[in-house]
Amino acid sequence: VDVDPFGSPVKYFDCAIRATMHNGLLSVTATDLQVLHGLAKNACKRKYHGTPIKTEYSNEIAIRLILGCLDIVARRLDVQIIPQFVENNMHYYRVYVKILNRIDQDEHQGYITHCRSCGNRNCVTSQKKICETCNSQLEIAGPLWVDQLFNKKFIIDMIHQIPKLVVRKKCMSILEKCTLEAEMPPTYYTLDEIASKMQSAPLKMKNAIKILQDEGFLASPTSLNYTGLRTNCRMDNIIKLFKN
Repeated sequence: VDVDPFGSPVKYFDCAIRATMHNGLLSVTATDLQVLHGLAKNACKRKYHGTPIKTEYSNEIAIRLILGCLDIVARRLDVQIIPQFVENNMHYYRVYVKILNRIDQDEHQGYITHCRSCGNRNCVTSQKKICETCNSQLEIAGPLWVDQLFNKKFIIDMIHQIPKLVVRKKCMSILEKCTLEAEMPPTYYTLDEIASKMQSAPLKMKNAIKILQDEGFLASPTSLNYTGLRTNCRMDNIIKLFKN
């Protein structure tokens, strides 16, 4: 089932979930980007039951707000959603979820906390107001989806289908990044954001990832931003490693 309206898809969630068969695929597109990016926080809270914040990774927060709202509606119907793939474009965000007609026993809702001062960010299940790194006031996005955005097996199956189809070359690059980031921590850092904190020129992506991996941290590029990388290393540690 494909829901692709003009603006917010929220009002179609109930019918779309009911219309999708067990083990079927539901895709949802949102084009109300200003609302999801935090320019109309009250409207976002009213529609998606969550509050956004403006950050370098606002597109991921927006996608997680869509999934969070979809999860709330699905739970009310005793249905489980499992994200398979997400994508973003200049004009829309799109999520693909598997629908299972069973009660979801796990909790997928939480918050993203962001510190403007030091750049630290976390995914948490309960709200925190003070940054653990620099003791500054935190901004809070959510409630929203805090679990995985990609199903690695689903992405690999998509890659195997490419030789049978006519697709743009960049599709392979995007899917390869999705495979790498499928099991990585939520949120990402941009090379420009890190460079701004360091007051220096940004590193190349492959060099940045190698530095983090050599120090034992998880690191991968992200499909959501061509200068973005996912890692379990905190911003203050990233800056120390990159400076050295």
